[in-house]
Amino acid sequence: MVDQVHQHRIKDKRLIRLLTQWWKVGYYDEGGSRVRSTRRVPQGAVTSPLLANIYFHYCLDLWANQRRKRRASGDVIIVRYADDAVLGFQRKDDAEALLRDLHQRLDRFGLSLNEDKTKLIRFGRFARQAGTQVGQGKPESFDFLRFTHSCAVKRDGRSFMLLRQTSVSRIRLTLQGVKDWLYRNRHRAVSEQKHWLTRVGRGHLNYFAVPGNVVRLGRFRTEIGKYWMKALRRRSQRYRIMWSRFSQFLQDALPKARVIHPWPDFRFDGRHSR
Repeated sequence: MVDQVHQHRIKDKRLIRLLTQWWKVGYYDEGGSRVRSTRRVPQGAVTSPLLANIYFHYCLDLWANQRRKRRASGDVIIVRYADDAVLGFQRKDDAEALLRDLHQRLDRFGLSLNEDKTKLIRFGRFARQAGTQVGQGKPESFDFLRFTHSCAVKRDGRSFMLLRQTSVSRIRLTLQGVKDWLYRNRHRAVSEQKHWLTRVGRGHLNYFAVPGNVVRLGRFRTEIGKYWMKALRRRSQRYRIMWSRFSQFLQDALPKARVIHPWPDFRFDGRHSR
């Protein structure tokens, strides 16, 4: 089955050979003995995204697209990145039917859904109204590609808006990495620390600077500044850096929180006016 799926999507035989070898390379257990892998690649392996794209194009994308055209009674939207996917359905019965059949489909390929991350929720510009009718409150949010997606309204109080904010877990993980680096390298020159933190800030903006996310971008920038100040304070027991002065230094030291990406295309209903 592995070779059949590879050859279905890849014409380069050298890449197929490398993938097959990687598949069989195995791993070393705690005792130092080599264990041959028979079903999967190591977690976080460099080939995981490539294998996910190969497998899921064949066992999910093509299959779901056929169901969308032949069996769905309403609109269906499919967004997938590697092994993470979000499927939007106009009708609840279409979503329930596909989820039920998806378990059987993936089982044929030796795959399974992560039950902790798989759920059906009401979402979209009619979710609040539909939830109120059945006695539910605010529509649920979901995390996808390091963003928390939730239903919101524009400033006019009526028009729907898809709100995308940096997920809290991602912010905590990144800040912990920044904190660890600063405390390990607090002996370095301030200019070197500034250069590294600037690169971190720009990289964060390049990915997360989307409309509606300015508040969390600003909080992320502020938290980096606080960790930086604490690390510099530990360099000396005599000099105490005050936040009132250090915050002024941060105005030019770190990239400012701003939106650099446009709104999603209108066909995804990122913004919808009544």
